[in-house]
Amino acid sequence: MADFNITDSIDITDVTCPITFVKTKIALEELDDGDILSVKLNDGEPVQNVPRSVKEEGHKVLSLTDNGDGTFRLIIQKVGD
Repeated sequence: MADFNITDSIDITDVTCPITFVKTKIALEELDDGDILSVKLNDGEPVQNVPRSVKEEGHKVLSLTDNGDGTFRLIIQKVGD
C-alpha cells in the first residue's frame, strides 16, 4: 500500500448515508489545500457514494483499499476552490 502523508483520519463506519458524506465533507473543510484525509468506511452504500461525492466536490481520490473486514480505507486529497 502506498504511504501517504495523512493529515487527518476519520472513522465513519458508525453512521449511514447521507451522514457518511456529510462527516467526510466537514473533515475536508477543516483541512488546508493539498492535505490528505483518511476515511474508514463500510462496504455497500458508503463505499459506492462517498468517493463519487468527493470527486463531484472537486477533491482527488488517491486510493480506495479493501481492509478485508467489511470496511474500506479511502484516501482523499483536498483540492482548493
